[in-house]
Amino acid sequence: NMEGRKVNAWAARDASAILSPYSFHLRKTCPEDVVLRVLFCGIDHTDLHQMRSEVHTTSYPLVPGHEVVGEVVELGSNVSKFAVGDTVGVGCIVGSCGECSSCKSSIENYCSNRIFTYNDIYKDGRPTQGGFSSAMVVHQKFVVRIPEKLAPEQAAPLLCAGVTAYSPLKQFIGSEKALKAGILGLGGVGHLGVLIAKAMGHHVTVISSSDKKRKEALEHLGADAFLVSSSPAEMEGASNSLDYILDTVPAGHPLQAYVSLLKVEGKIFIVGAAPKPLEFDATDMILGKKTITGSFIGSMDETEEILEFWEKKGLKTMIEVVKMDYVNRAFERMERNDVRYRFVLDVASSNLD
Repeated sequence: NMEGRKVNAWAARDASAILSPYSFHLRKTCPEDVVLRVLFCGIDHTDLHQMRSEVHTTSYPLVPGHEVVGEVVELGSNVSKFAVGDTVGVGCIVGSCGECSSCKSSIENYCSNRIFTYNDIYKDGRPTQGGFSSAMVVHQKFVVRIPEKLAPEQAAPLLCAGVTAYSPLKQFIGSEKALKAGILGLGGVGHLGVLIAKAMGHHVTVISSSDKKRKEALEHLGADAFLVSSSPAEMEGASNSLDYILDTVPAGHPLQAYVSLLKVEGKIFIVGAAPKPLEFDATDMILGKKTITGSFIGSMDETEEILEFWEKKGLKTMIEVVKMDYVNRAFERMERNDVRYRFVLDVASSNLD
């Protein structure tokens, strides 16, 4: 029985964001809970913001990680949809109120009482801790099955980055017309956005601030076109050409420059949270009937859908698998964009002590 069992993890102790070994006790297992041994965990940009206490105030010690793939080792008495030995995933949230209109319409990711996988407080009053640990206890509603043909390390980034790109793009599935897509920013979310949009049959333009990633965008990811946003001539040539843009940039950027790339009735989906307000030109929005909209991760249903979509389309996530003792180095490299395109921690074969 895992109840109150001590688990090993790596945690940040303060805003220096340096991770080091830590141990804590799992919360009490309830009838609806799934206990999993962590196999792999993706590394997300949000982890760094939370470790540095840049989003909202962080409680330390903080165990990050919300792209968790594990093996079920124990089940609460009311859990029937999983079996011991199943490979399962846990994403950004581990709880919601269950009562509000968002919860009732299966978009529990928009519940104002959602509980984040780490740096939050669980219903029992204890801090939530994420996937940079040997085991987790999660309510069954927030656990998904990983399809058999999907390698667990490949599945990890889909649980946050993948579903973040999929949720706004899935409205275009089955579209009759050939859609022209723009993917802004080529990090963890952006690279998955390219793969998803291509798999949906869209014509995909990667928009980047320099020419550096042209070859990888066109050759490795299979994008159709590459647009350098710092070139006024290229931007001018592409104005009014895109049906939608997936904006994954988590820093301040000139939003209006990208809005002007949209066709009439075009949409820009903001999924990367910039810390400062973004600006747009009202006249351009009005005369082009354009939409700026936000989207936050995805629902549990959508998380299952992206996993099935990935398996069905035979897609490959581009990852670099590292051990826990490399994690601080991995964050340094991620910050310099020196990863193609997502680090995944091999937690199960790491020494966590």
